[in-house]
Amino acid sequence: MPKIKKTRKFAVMKKMIKLTDTRLKEKDREVKKVKKVDRHERKIVEASQSSSALFFQYNTQLGPPYRILLDTNFINFSIKNKVDLVSGMMDCLYAKCIPYISECVQGEMERMGERYRLALKVMKDPRIEYLPCLHKGLYADDCLVQRVTQHKCYIVATCDKALKRRIRKIPGVPIMSVGKHKNRQTENTLSRSKSLVTLFL
Repeated sequence: MPKIKKTRKFAVMKKMIKLTDTRLKEKDREVKKVKKVDRHERKIVEASQSSSALFFQYNTQLGPPYRILLDTNFINFSIKNKVDLVSGMMDCLYAKCIPYISECVQGEMERMGERYRLALKVMKDPRIEYLPCLHKGLYADDCLVQRVTQHKCYIVATCDKALKRRIRKIPGVPIMSVGKHKNRQTENTLSRSKSLVTLFL
């Protein structure tokens, strides 16, 4: 005999556990009271305190020698485009630059493996200074954002779009990145590509 097809019942209430059920804990048995919202009550909005370094959005802590926080992909892109880190930064800013690498960025580069061994050699340059990290976790982007919000004296060197988007929301923090720029010359000469370090304010 063929089986009868059962039609699905619509608008059927789901079975719920009663408040008197023994499986429920005492705190779950209590009926939660919903607080009524008063329209005339004043709303308290907590605004984060702006840094004392900012004077009408102008960062007074930025000045030579510039302190630049390096990200992992900035180092990789500088190697790929054959740009020396310190000299490229100095050509961009026309002043002395001190590159800094946090422990999170160093750990992230070491976890990338053997493929990025050249970047690890570049990181061991004596001109690059290391910053200790006291926070929990090893995510480099969070580390850089946290450090920049606390101290406004840094320029962030990165090519990561997501990190750039996060840093643009923090006022008074410039972003440096590596990109290709084509120089075109006249009179039948070939256009040659030259990699540059650019700064976005």
